[in-house]
Amino acid sequence: MNALAQIRRQTSFDLLVFRRNPAAAFFTVVFPLIFFLLFNSIFGNEELESGVKASTLIIPGILTLQVVSATFANMAMTTTIRRQRGFLKRVRGTPLPAWVFVTAQATASMLIMAASSVLLIVLGRLFYGVTVQSAGIVPLILTLIISATSFSALGLAITAAIPSENAAPAMTNVIVLPLYFISDVFIVGDRPKALETIANLFPVQHTAAGLAESFNPLNTGSVWPWDHWLVIAAWGLFGLAMSIKFFRWTPR
Repeated sequence: MNALAQIRRQTSFDLLVFRRNPAAAFFTVVFPLIFFLLFNSIFGNEELESGVKASTLIIPGILTLQVVSATFANMAMTTTIRRQRGFLKRVRGTPLPAWVFVTAQATASMLIMAASSVLLIVLGRLFYGVTVQSAGIVPLILTLIISATSFSALGLAITAAIPSENAAPAMTNVIVLPLYFISDVFIVGDRPKALETIANLFPVQHTAAGLAESFNPLNTGSVWPWDHWLVIAAWGLFGLAMSIKFFRWTPR
């Protein structure tokens, strides 16, 4: 069996495992939708002076939450659980190449992210009048792909620091929750200069900003967020390097 067929089969298995895990499906797919509905209920969905609905400015942050949940958090927790239960050790004893297994797991996370993002945008369009600039559709797709790839690498890398299965959710949330609050995900607007500087060091802020370029009706400049892509990709390469150096296949 060639490598492509192996990746396809392993990806199908990972998607099946995800579908059979209601908790993972809820927090990855449903949870961001709840936030979107909640924010629209709290802040309203009035039509702005630009002629677009307020939800159009809310959705980039919710999409960022969805990307991070489906890739970084999903990779970190799933991989740690599999490692601690001895599943990864057994995989290493099979003919399946290690890179095929990891690629398939990352591919499954990206497919979950893509499906949940499309669902969010479609529901936002149908029920809240969310609009995407026509010139921003391709940049939007590229931002999602670059972000999902980088966060998957980072999720794999962080497993080296997670000591146990029970610690995986806590450590993952300790990393991402503060970044959500300072990175235009939960709160969009002016921040103290120090927090803004800190947020700009991390890929969550750049993902939210890159996605906002495709939705913002007031954006009269380029919708190709090259500067944000460079930062996100740099973090992805860092995550890949850390994964290669520190990733463990055996339980700690």
